[in-house]
Amino acid sequence: MAAPRFIVHLTKSGERWDLLGWKYYGDATNYRPVIMANPGVAIEPVFDAGLLIVVPMLEQTALEAEDLPPWQTELSG
Repeated sequence: MAAPRFIVHLTKSGERWDLLGWKYYGDATNYRPVIMANPGVAIEPVFDAGLLIVVPMLEQTALEAEDLPPWQTELSG
């Protein structure tokens, strides 16, 4: 059975798209994949608590994986 290619994130009050980009991709400007994976979620400045957000797992090149801190490498492996 293949591993899921996404994570489901339960929002906390005050979270934003860019914070999800930072948390899951290490880059606050890389929030577009998260927005694109959630077409039914309104583009608001901040989230209310309790929204389920789909976060797609992005493919990494070998070079990108080498540049990640150990805790990110473990999550992506």
